[in-house]
Amino acid sequence: MDNTYGIGGTEVKLDANEAILEIPQNKTLMVEKLTTNTPVKPEIITGLKTIDDVFDKFKPEIDVDYENADGSEQKETIKFTNLGDFGLKGITRQSNFLGELTTEKEQYAKIIKVLKNHKVLKLALSNPEAKAALLDAIQGLIKELAESEKNL
Repeated sequence: MDNTYGIGGTEVKLDANEAILEIPQNKTLMVEKLTTNTPVKPEIITGLKTIDDVFDKFKPEIDVDYENADGSEQKETIKFTNLGDFGLKGITRQSNFLGELTTEKEQYAKIIKVLKNHKVLKLALSNPEAKAALLDAIQGLIKELAESEKNL
């Protein structure tokens, strides 16, 4: 029997001098910069067996600048402790800015849903006089809220 070949889905000739093994087709190799500081000299890290080991070793994080509605900037640091932190929920959970935006979005969606199904409001908006009266009332409420906010 010839021992210079190995079988693994396809026939691959074994080379005694080859130090790198092929990655099986059912595996994924992920290579990513996990720190903001570029090392002066590359370092070989050994002994990391799991993804959690990699996260514990490198403690990846990123500083993010957000722009508020008024144009001012808000800075936050997002840390990644597992793969779930890379998703929308993981990032939003860590960010006060994104959490507030998500809450605001949900509130607007609820208001839109109520307004779309509100028959009396639809009727009032179809009548120009009732629509003008409603707008005046809303503007009065906005003015009152703004004044009460100044007094706080």
